[in-house]
Amino acid sequence: MLVNGKWAEKWHPVQQSDADGRFIRQHSGFRDRIGADSAKDFAAEAGRYQLYVAYICPWASRTLIARHLKGLENAIDVCAVDPRLGDQGWAFTGRDGSDLDRVNGANYLHEIYTLADPTHTGRATVPVLWDKKTRTIVNNESSDIVRIFDKDFGALATGDVDLRPAGLEAEIDAVNERLYTGFNNGVYRAGFAGTQKAYEEAVADVFATLDWMEGRLARADWLVGGRLTETDIRAFVTLVRFDLAYYSLFKCNLRPLSAYPAVRAYLVRLLAIPAFAASVRPDHIKAGYYSIAALNPSGIVPVGPELDYLEPLRAARGDCPSQTAA
Repeated sequence: MLVNGKWAEKWHPVQQSDADGRFIRQHSGFRDRIGADSAKDFAAEAGRYQLYVAYICPWASRTLIARHLKGLENAIDVCAVDPRLGDQGWAFTGRDGSDLDRVNGANYLHEIYTLADPTHTGRATVPVLWDKKTRTIVNNESSDIVRIFDKDFGALATGDVDLRPAGLEAEIDAVNERLYTGFNNGVYRAGFAGTQKAYEEAVADVFATLDWMEGRLARADWLVGGRLTETDIRAFVTLVRFDLAYYSLFKCNLRPLSAYPAVRAYLVRLLAIPAFAASVRPDHIKAGYYSIAALNPSGIVPVGPELDYLEPLRAARGDCPSQTAA
């Protein structure tokens, strides 16, 4: 992590834990908006902003989906880090479908943070929305960036989907909170637990949330309001990683997704939407999670699992089911 703008120690997945070994997630430090709601002069201009992402990361993938759904591909550039996490965190290598940083020339993502704030203390996380004009970070909170893409870019956004429609905000927020606590962050609480007690609490939350989703999706195609919303993006990014990484590496192995027919059918429906499918790179997901030395010291990336719902993605990209990014 960074301490007063200097990289101080080797990267480690656990940011902070409580006295019972429960994983505590760091809060995002850059929280500005674009346009009228901006505290600075961040205007909606095509080509002005770059989105730094990792295809392994569910939080970053939220922003990729929103960018695509809103038709902002030509307005906002994307730079993807190498999926493997090294001693200095995320790196720009250009390997295996990742990118070099051609905007700032950085070798590591933490250099982007110190460009924005030379005295920054904290972790260097994705996603990051970067302003090329003022050379600073606009925002590094995924939920904010999704709403920035949904609301702040005006006529530059050519997609007609409204991810947070009027009248559904309260229900969206309530469902989002349940998803985050029990599922989106729940899998991380399980994977990064420091005690048996913390792990079992987290796993119970994960599967209680999956049970709840199964009941809800057995009655409706979408989680909120009978339509696609930002809540479906939040659910998708964890679901699509569940069998690939969380079930095995994070020990969320009480039941696979195949035990939840309505949830699995929902995942398949979402994967049929190009914006969702384009955000998923199974080779990056496996290479990235299995590069976490604290959980997988050998660094061996599993060949499986073979998941039929991901076969259309592999076929489209020319991947084979056993491909790894070694």
